Amino acid sequence: MTATVAALRTAGCVFAEEEAELLAGAAADEVHLAGLVARRAAGEPLEHVVGWAEFCGLRMAVGEGAFVPRRRTEFLVQEAVALARPGAVVLDLCCGVGALGAAVAASVPGGGGVELHAADIDPVALAYARRNVAPYGGAVWEGDLYDPLPAALRGRVDVLVVNAPYVPTAEIALLPAEARDHEPLTSLDGGADGLDLHRRIAAGALPWLAPGGRLLIETSARQSPVTASALSSAGLTVHAVTSEEYYATVIIASRPSGA
Repeated sequence: MTATVAALRTAGCVFAEEEAELLAGAAADEVHLAGLVARRAAGEPLEHVVGWAEFCGLRMAVGEGAFVPRRRTEFLVQEAVALARPGAVVLDLCCGVGALGAAVAASVPGGGGVELHAADIDPVALAYARRNVAPYGGAVWEGDLYDPLPAALRGRVDVLVVNAPYVPTAEIALLPAEARDHEPLTSLDGGADGLDLHRRIAAGALPWLAPGGRLLIETSARQSPVTASALSSAGLTVHAVTSEEYYATVIIASRPSGA
């Protein structure tokens, strides 16, 4: 263990001791451990190396080529869980590895479960999403935004959770190397002002939401007025919620009962 910690410290890992324990737990033997340490020392995200990320107290399967769910997004999950009820139809759009949908399904009180759906355009991420939503009976759909969803979902979604890319293209180069070099660009790049996907999601949301259904989307404090405006223009009633603890901003948009 001492050699592993030393190697990680040399590579610049701030939490070398904790990472060494996680790597040792993921390794089948000493040779395997050496390979894992080498990958981490080369800058690969720890979650990719060990094969999982902790999110909302759960282990989510992740790996090479997949976006790693962020702790700040746990705030979105908390807000969604407060709105969901047993039996609710929950859709995780731009789902990546399906962490949001799985966490909501695992946390909805009452023991009645939810009808869970997850959709994304990235087949690599969806391979992990299928594993993460399987314990909750989740269905996974591959395609661009709403395109792959079954027609039977139209007008039935009670809670739509979204963590779509919102980093402006010009700011991708400023991201930490772990994200910039190891996560797919499609999970990071939101276009010129970062909100291309937010506008498209807003424009298509209304027909999928149930009367009174809610869409929750993560954004930044700086970008939140534009995200909110796009959702409002699409006929939804919006308000923003923030968390200093998570350094997170979420827009909650509701479909009016008569819409």
